Formats: sequence, structure tokens, C-alpha cells
Amino acid sequence: MGNMIRGRSCCEDLPAPSKRYSDAEGRENDRQLEYRKEVEARDEVGNANSRCSPGEKSRFDDDDVDILHLEDECVLDGEVGKRFNQMVPVPHVPKINGEIPSIEEEVSDHQRLIDRLRLYFLVENKVQGDGNCQFRALSDQLYRSPEHHKFVRHQIVSQLKSCPEMYGGYVPMAFDDYLKKMSEIGEWGDHVTLQAAADSYGVKIFVITSFKETSYIEILPRIPKSKRVIFLSFWAEVHYNSIYPEEELPEPK
Repeated sequence: MGNMIRGRSCCEDLPAPSKRYSDAEGRENDRQLEYRKEVEARDEVGNANSRCSPGEKSRFDDDDVDILHLEDECVLDGEVGKRFNQMVPVPHVPKINGEIPSIEEEVSDHQRLIDRLRLYFLVENKVQGDGNCQFRALSDQLYRSPEHHKFVRHQIVSQLKSCPEMYGGYVPMAFDDYLKKMSEIGEWGDHVTLQAAADSYGVKIFVITSFKETSYIEILPRIPKSKRVIFLSFWAEVHYNSIYPEEELPEPK
């Protein structure tokens, strides 16, 4: 079972942040502002899309399926990928979600994530914090819109259902119960669903994290199907976002 998951993570061995972010007062202001925004986003459960209430099964319109084609953004993917080249990967095994950190840990973890993104001149395209953030972030990377998260969830759950022997060993509960839970809108994704996403779409997924000892995770598909590479940020056990180069952040719609 351990050979199925093809993931790599990077040890924390990073150069110092660039000088333009070294001012202590400015960093403190940034920390407070960004943290406040993230907390507000998490608290606004379902406000931006009232159709996505917790417990709702993953559904999507048939008409939507016909227009969902994987965006060909290999040039953009390559630009982000270049910024990860300095990182040296080590073996990684995904897991389900851990305990939610304390407020103090959340603040320090979030600042660590911000510093890492700034170091490589990357920014987050922030998605709604309604329990669907992993699927929204994947949707934004795959289709350049977070609004197809229901379809993405459906694809991931279908992948999990198709290969229970490959994923079940990483789930500490009856696999049918896990599938039922992951089928519900508002249920948080985990590292098992990330692996299933990589396998379903046949793409690499890079996740830059707020973990102290692991700055990024690389998840490889079982069978590559596309040259696309998906880039996410992970504020550990709190929130996922989609990431872009500073100069390529999409305009708000």
C-alpha cells in the first residue's frame, strides 16, 4: 500500500526572505491584516454560494460537464515550477487531516506560509473558506475558476470509489463511510483526496505549506495524463488557496 502514493516533500532549507519584506513593522502589519482576512473568510461559511450547504451531496449541472476542459496553461505552470527548483525533495506519505492548531499556532503558521510565498514572489488567489477550499483551489487551478468545485469533488470521489484497495489503507475508518463523508459539500479535503485528484486528472500537484519542517509537498499521479502542474498553498489544517506568480494573479471577477 505504501508504494501507491507517489509524493515528495521538501525539507526546510530556504534562503532568507528578500530585503523588501524585512521591515519588522511592515511585516507585523501584514501579519495582522492577512490573518484577520483569513479568519473572516473561514467564518463566512456558505455566504458566497448559498447552494453549497454542509451535508449537501456533490452535484453539478450536466451542461457544466460539457464545458469543463482542462485549461492548457503549461507556460504559466512552468513559471511557477521554476521557483520551486531550489527545493530538495524527500519522501512523503499523505495523511488525513490533523488537529486544528491553536490560535497562536495559526498566526505563526500563517506568517511562515506568507514568508515562503513572498520568498518566491508567489501570491494566493484566495478562495472561499466554506469547507470546500481544497476543491475550490483545485478547480481554480484546473479550470481557472473556483466555481466548479462540485465537479472536482465528484471526480475525486469517483476516483476513490474506483480504487478502494489503493486508498483505503490511508483512511482510519470504514472506507464506505469515508466516501460518504467526502461526497458531502462542505466536507474538508485531505491529503488522500489530493492524491486522488492527482490520479484522476493525471497531473502533478505541488503544495507549498506552513509546516515548520516541510516547505512543500509534491504529489505525483499514478498515470500521468497531462503536462499541467497544479500549485496550491496550504495553511496547515486551516485553509487551501490557489497560487500564481505575482505578475499573473487573475483579476477579481
